[in-house]
Amino acid sequence: MTHKISFRDAVKTYPVKSGTFTALGGVSLDVGEREFVTVVGPSGCGKSTLLGMAAGLVEPTSGGVSVDGRPVTGPGPDRGVIFQQYALFPWLTVRRNVEFGLRLTSMPAGERRARADHAIELVGLTDFADALPKTLSGGMKQRCAIARAYAVDPEVLLMDEPFGALDALTRVQLQDQLLDTWSKERRTVMFVTHDVEEAVYLAQRVVVMAARPGRVHAVVDVDLPYPRTEEIRLSAGFAALRNQVWQAVYHQAPAGPDPRKPAGGDAQAPAGAGT
Repeated sequence: MTHKISFRDAVKTYPVKSGTFTALGGVSLDVGEREFVTVVGPSGCGKSTLLGMAAGLVEPTSGGVSVDGRPVTGPGPDRGVIFQQYALFPWLTVRRNVEFGLRLTSMPAGERRARADHAIELVGLTDFADALPKTLSGGMKQRCAIARAYAVDPEVLLMDEPFGALDALTRVQLQDQLLDTWSKERRTVMFVTHDVEEAVYLAQRVVVMAARPGRVHAVVDVDLPYPRTEEIRLSAGFAALRNQVWQAVYHQAPAGPDPRKPAGGDAQAPAGAGT
């Protein structure tokens, strides 16, 4: 398998009163071309820090990350990032929100609109292209955010708990929508989640992180066919994989002490650390 994203002994430390806090303690991991990988783990294991490194939003203290063999030195149009917050412009329609990144290029208006409309169609929002965000449900807003990422034609999608704030039914619907879109476009996806069932349902491989310092604890291959369906979700094979990942996440050895939390109270984590 061709490696699309490669982490090599990636370390991230933050200063604290007692010295330094290690959010990531030397992570090496490869994500293949067009592969769908989910990252799951306990609170404080560095999931979001790892994804932030791939996005170019977090600089490694040592080690590094590359995309297509090129070191990541900052954000770039080859990587689309989707967060839990929708971050839509409330005064712009769905179409204009999706077009926003394209307006920063020299792309002709007609091509820009066609690209945006294609992305909107992929996520099932064609009937709402002229609607303002305030008229959309939470799930529709997140689909708009996904369409905006797709519109700039990134080779990699980096998703940080994008469905975490949604109700259970909407979450399941968007999981199916995302997989349907991925099956058509087959981009490389790295998807961070705290939900074990979601991690197994979406992925070809599940990366289980361990905390303090953040590191790869286990990698579980998900040998279930696509398209993923309700029948698969209720199958014995799915249950076995879910239990395997659950055991890996929640039956780890206790993490070491967190220097950010002095005895008698909680301390504020350094910005970008730990999740």
